[in-house]
Amino acid sequence: MNYLGIDLGGTNIVAAVVNEKYEIVSETKNPTLCPRPWEEILDDVAKTAIEAANLANLKISDFAFVGIGSPGVISVETGTVIVAVNLGFENVPLTKYLSEKLGVPVILENDANAAAFGEYKAGAAKDTTNFVALTIGTGIGSGVVLDGKIFRGNNGIAGELGHSVIKLGGRPCSCGRKGCIDVYASATGLITTTKEAMEENKESLLWQLSKGDIKNVTGITAFKAARQNDKTALEVVNSYVEVLAAAITNIINTFQPDMITIAGGISKEGDFLLNPVKSLVEKESLKNPAKPSPKIEIAQLQDKAGVIGAALLGIQN
Repeated sequence: MNYLGIDLGGTNIVAAVVNEKYEIVSETKNPTLCPRPWEEILDDVAKTAIEAANLANLKISDFAFVGIGSPGVISVETGTVIVAVNLGFENVPLTKYLSEKLGVPVILENDANAAAFGEYKAGAAKDTTNFVALTIGTGIGSGVVLDGKIFRGNNGIAGELGHSVIKLGGRPCSCGRKGCIDVYASATGLITTTKEAMEENKESLLWQLSKGDIKNVTGITAFKAARQNDKTALEVVNSYVEVLAAAITNIINTFQPDMITIAGGISKEGDFLLNPVKSLVEKESLKNPAKPSPKIEIAQLQDKAGVIGAALLGIQN
């Protein structure tokens, strides 16, 4: 059996056909081209899905359903995107529109939840029952799977773990609070911390790696300099590790999952990031001596998790 999933983002629309082994067999991508009317965006979503199916020598009618992950606040029950700021969506009847366009049932899920479900079904967490996925990007994306099902909470928006406060009175966050995990542990937060350190240490290797322009700092600049034993960069990385470890410890103490995975560009630092994080979490997290501690791993699917998870949403339903 084949599955068809769509990852709808503010920049690109990605569609993929996934086989019974949960492997991608065809994939297509088109620009989202925001802002524009939602009907035009969804027309291109349908077009991208059809292209992916055709690339696999299939028709849309060959699929029992099409799954889609969308950013924003969504209603799984009604198939509506209630609000997605980066898409300009407000009360968009996504599943109704796409179902009529494609001629098959469409299943809608939040994009972070879809990515978590993908990693759970086909990635590092496939042998788990309770699982939390973190994606370190512009913000902190997160999804929670409990007892094998996506956990959405009472109002459908549970699992926004990046918006737990980690520093009272800290940096302002887009959610309206101050000191959220999001503004310290995200790539954006790490860039901010790196720039602050550079302003205080003009001789740091960080300046050389940034070609003398602080605007060139990325989420991995500090890691590059730290690998070369730059003192300022090591301090930045150590501070970042402490924040990320504290965030993961909070997650463990709340959910005690089988596993937590980390995805995103910074996760590609591998053991240079993971080993010190694990060491701190081991010291700080609550434990049951009779049970194994939750595993902390780098995600396997990375940016493919969302489209694979979307393709497999019907399995849960």
